[in-house]
Amino acid sequence: MTKVLLIDDDRKHSDLMQAYFKRFGINLICAYDSVEGFKKLAREEPDLLLLDIMLPGKDGFEICREVRKSSNIPIIMLTARGDVIDRVSGLELGADDYIGKPFEPRELVARVQAILRRSEIAGPSVGKLCFEGLTIEPETRSVTVDGNLVDLTSMEFELLLILARRHGRKLSRDDILSELRGIDAAILTRSVDIMVSRLRQKLGDTVKPARFIQTIWGRGYSFIGIPLTDA
Repeated sequence: MTKVLLIDDDRKHSDLMQAYFKRFGINLICAYDSVEGFKKLAREEPDLLLLDIMLPGKDGFEICREVRKSSNIPIIMLTARGDVIDRVSGLELGADDYIGKPFEPRELVARVQAILRRSEIAGPSVGKLCFEGLTIEPETRSVTVDGNLVDLTSMEFELLLILARRHGRKLSRDDILSELRGIDAAILTRSVDIMVSRLRQKLGDTVKPARFIQTIWGRGYSFIGIPLTDA
């Protein structure tokens, strides 16, 4: 059974969500603060993390930052304030998606299912992609740069795969979001830019001229890595 960890200090709401998720074959494990959350994250090894921003002690942003130091588990942020800056901050820290409170439980389940489905089906759909200094293994969802393994989140891997499979093509932010799905259109442009920037940092592609991902000003992005035909 799919396991999802929810860290939210609203016990009544968490209990209701736990019962609702069970209807969809998802075991929702609840924690009510960061201390309990980290313990259950290590012990239960969930498939996805639902993380409320407003928490006692360490807030959701701090937890997300700490989790991302050692884990690429998909993260969906829950924000009651609804501020665009909160959503942008979550994406910058490595969250895969966010949803504003109050939300329809069915929408949250759909978001969870979409992210987990994306992780499952992305692997074998295309063979290994080899470029000068970069190798992408969809089957194992692994990426190496100059022989060194790079840790990417689910969303970052998907973004890289989308760009690499369309080598040389100019992709607008709309094109990218339509394939990634799950990100609220309210900050469409900003969210794509954040994800690309984060991906570039992990690939070591931040020095001009670009090595892998080129910005097409006013248009979007293009993957310009040099293919290795004999790989």
